[in-house]
Amino acid sequence: MKKNEDRVIIVGAGPVGLVAAACLGKAGIKTTILELHHELPKDLRASTFHSPTLDILDRFGVTPRLIERGLIAPNWQFRDRREGVIATFDLSVLKGETAHPYRLQCEQWKLSEEMRTVLEADPAVDLIYNTEAIDVAQDDDGVTLSVRNPDGGEETMRCRYLIATDGARSVVRKTLDIPFEGQTLPEIFLSMSTTFPFEEHYDDLATIAYMTDPKEWAVLLRTPTLWRVLLPTDPNFTVEQIKDPDAMQARLQGVCENPGGYEIVHATDYRVNERVARHYVSGRVFLAGDAAHVNNPLGGMGMNGGIHDAINLTEKLVEIWNGRQPIEIMGRYERQRRKAALDAVQAQTLRNRRIMNETDPAARKAFHEELRATVADFAKHKAYLMRSSMIQSLRELEAVD
Repeated sequence: MKKNEDRVIIVGAGPVGLVAAACLGKAGIKTTILELHHELPKDLRASTFHSPTLDILDRFGVTPRLIERGLIAPNWQFRDRREGVIATFDLSVLKGETAHPYRLQCEQWKLSEEMRTVLEADPAVDLIYNTEAIDVAQDDDGVTLSVRNPDGGEETMRCRYLIATDGARSVVRKTLDIPFEGQTLPEIFLSMSTTFPFEEHYDDLATIAYMTDPKEWAVLLRTPTLWRVLLPTDPNFTVEQIKDPDAMQARLQGVCENPGGYEIVHATDYRVNERVARHYVSGRVFLAGDAAHVNNPLGGMGMNGGIHDAINLTEKLVEIWNGRQPIEIMGRYERQRRKAALDAVQAQTLRNRRIMNETDPAARKAFHEELRATVADFAKHKAYLMRSSMIQSLRELEAVD
């Protein structure tokens, strides 16, 4: 074996790749992370941390820092844009099940910053920036990764195992010809961030509010400095039409009248996919995070699920690395985490979308009555939160052989 083979390479330095690297580094396994960009993008992507994710991040000592930099959400709610509060879910009912019975609103780039600080102090982990993965090949002894450097030159790198956390457009997944099965949702999602204090204009507004409406649903999410407004958008519109300043102002005015006008700090429009890779494991190469599964953001499960992938994957990989288990146990990683993606994450996010998209008055009334009944019954309330907070899906995976 060549000298530089005795390591794990991780492609992608987002939250999932960084958590995977931290796990391997703590186990003393030499790990190299490759990232296309050098600067952290400070766009407003994922911002919700669920309870079990915070429990996981405690092992790296970063959860207190995230709490300092974030906003604790003790509850969240479904609302009707005309009727007001339908049901408020109280996360304190999860006490005893988690060390963090709440959601944390904190932009994902802050986690990346904190994890990079952890890794910079770990001699087992190297971070290489401005490097693009372009091809993957493997044999019985290891993996060969072809990369492109900042000057345009190409070279190959060797490792024992490779973890792909390079996002929904994963080069690694495509190179391995792994199908990414599912659907693209018909609507475009428009996310706008504003300094407007919605909490001063809506009665009993929770930090996270899913607002149903037969004409246009909305989601309001508060971060430490801004409110984010998520709206469905006609896919026939051009980007210029969607992000026209007057059009965005009008849409925000439809959510809440503001005679002074809205300051829009950031806006992005994007297509949403519900897809899961047919395989998470291909020989010595493993997929995790968005490279393995993507879903709509209604429920805040994407980044959280990816971090859960990283923990599951690396726990098994450490056993393989140290000769305590054969590589075949990675098949269980695939079975466990694909089940979570299909049966927990996609099921919950698609159900949330159905609730939000429903236009039939009778069906909307039935959804609202079901939500009210759930909150009113402690056992049902807790069971719902165990699922939506992703605690239940993690526990159920232990039964997956």
